[in-house]
Amino acid sequence: MNYFKKILQFARPYKMYAGLNILFNIFYAIFNVLSIVIFIPTLGILFGTQEEVHEKPAYQGIGNLQEYVEGSLNFFLTQKVEVDGPTAGLVFICIASIIIFFLKNLFRYLALYVLSFLRTGMVNDIQNSLYDKTLALPISFFSEKRKGDLLARMTTDVKEIEMSIINSLEAIVREPLTIIFVLITMFSISTRLTLFVFILLPISGFIISSIGKRLKAQSLKAQKENGVFLSFIEETLTGLRVIKGFNAEPEVREKFTESTGRFRRIMAKVLQRKGLASPLSEFMGVAVVISVLWYGGSLVLTNESTLTPQEFIGYIGLFYTIINPVKAITTVNYNIQKGNASAERVLEILETESTIVDKPNALEKEHFDENIKLENISFKYEDEYVLKDFSLEVPKGKTVALVGQSGSGKSTIANLVTRFYDVNEGSITIDGNDVRDLKKKSLRDLMGIVTQDSILFNDTIENNIKLGTTTANETEVKDAALIANAHEFIKELPEGYDTNIGDSGNKLSGGQKQRLSIARAVLKNPPIMILDEATSALDTESERLVQKALENMMKNRTSIVIAHRLSTIQNADLIVVMQKGQIVEQGTHDELITKNGAYKKLVEMQSFE
Repeated sequence: MNYFKKILQFARPYKMYAGLNILFNIFYAIFNVLSIVIFIPTLGILFGTQEEVHEKPAYQGIGNLQEYVEGSLNFFLTQKVEVDGPTAGLVFICIASIIIFFLKNLFRYLALYVLSFLRTGMVNDIQNSLYDKTLALPISFFSEKRKGDLLARMTTDVKEIEMSIINSLEAIVREPLTIIFVLITMFSISTRLTLFVFILLPISGFIISSIGKRLKAQSLKAQKENGVFLSFIEETLTGLRVIKGFNAEPEVREKFTESTGRFRRIMAKVLQRKGLASPLSEFMGVAVVISVLWYGGSLVLTNESTLTPQEFIGYIGLFYTIINPVKAITTVNYNIQKGNASAERVLEILETESTIVDKPNALEKEHFDENIKLENISFKYEDEYVLKDFSLEVPKGKTVALVGQSGSGKSTIANLVTRFYDVNEGSITIDGNDVRDLKKKSLRDLMGIVTQDSILFNDTIENNIKLGTTTANETEVKDAALIANAHEFIKELPEGYDTNIGDSGNKLSGGQKQRLSIARAVLKNPPIMILDEATSALDTESERLVQKALENMMKNRTSIVIAHRLSTIQNADLIVVMQKGQIVEQGTHDELITKNGAYKKLVEMQSFE
């Protein structure tokens, strides 16, 4: 129930609607009871056993309110029957019943009407909180989690919370109120019979609740497995070309069907337990009703109490009224247990602490004036250090290129400078300010990033270029595209800058996508550029166009270039050769060739290739 309580915190902004829901449910519960009680005098008139009251009762305070109301009704009916006959009394009761039933259903609708604002508001806030948290969490978090599992939490689990927990809020309020009012009325009719009912109901309730003990655990397993096969779907859609190219359909299908098979078996157990709740509760309810009929009937037949036949029939009607709320509360318990598993998974994301956060007194850094320094930094993703005691200075206005074999730590430096990760030891400073002392937004405003994989969105070309720079006008967007050698192919598209480029920009070639990424960085116009193997995935023609765009972009800027193709960084002010997280050589292209060391070997290998 702890997760259920935490999820209910999202209801706080909508407490006005919760209050109105409680108010309308109170009126509903009152009229629900009256809709049964009103038939007691009707039966008395039909059977000729209705108590006759010839003197109007006097109100003597709240203590005898019930006697006063019953006496007044009986007095009115006695007068009505004596003057107009039994039929007139029956007509009055029927009209009153219609009004009571109308008001009962009106308040029920109003309760559901105001609850809809609370329900949709809570779901909206949970989804927004999850999305905000996803944006706030560090990149390291997503390297440890399956994307499909995260998607499952944001979709399936939130839907389960809505269906199982939020839908239960109505029952949590309405049913207990109905039970309270019905029990008060039942006690007023027969205390002995109601005490007998109190003995039976807990016994049946215990039997029903014992079935759902493992429901939450099974539901949690089901949601986790749902995340697994959603991950398979996501990976399949992403890697469909590779799967088909390697004829790997049978292998991936086998993994997927294993996951869905496990999900099917788990869900079968969940549904079987949930399905047992309604038949069992109905059987136990009928057993209790028969017991009440036996005991109550014996009281009426043996004249051991003041219980009249019409009151006993009305009592049975009230008891039937209380069975559905009790069953509903039992179902609510099942639903909350099932929804609790999803709430646990959602709250696991919401309560995850981000390791990359701004300090309380973090600084704003609006300008880049001197240099970037990496001083004796060490870093590891898991157990082994990727960088060890690494130092490097990047002066303002200079281009520093990082080269080396895969796994040497080049891209890690880009991740650390942008503070996607924090160093384990040492420090990275910009103009003498440790990046951990700067506000993340302020730090990243100083930087533009172009990666090997062109990350584009299912939107227009213009909106992709303007990402993060939404105030830019049409002319500025076009100028950025010209610098990035992208304007020529954009203007040939059917809708120009308004062309939608599809999912991940799949309507464009690799070179076109990369030039849009460069245009986006150019439009941002940052003083520092970080290029992470920006041309490694391109063909020769595309590389030439992109390289020209990169050269245009890097003019008068400080650049850190991570290069796979060495031909693209020959004009760099400093080339740093890395191996296993350490610098083995550094200098200009000509200096390194002269040294006849590791860099020259890399150049010769690429020339041979």
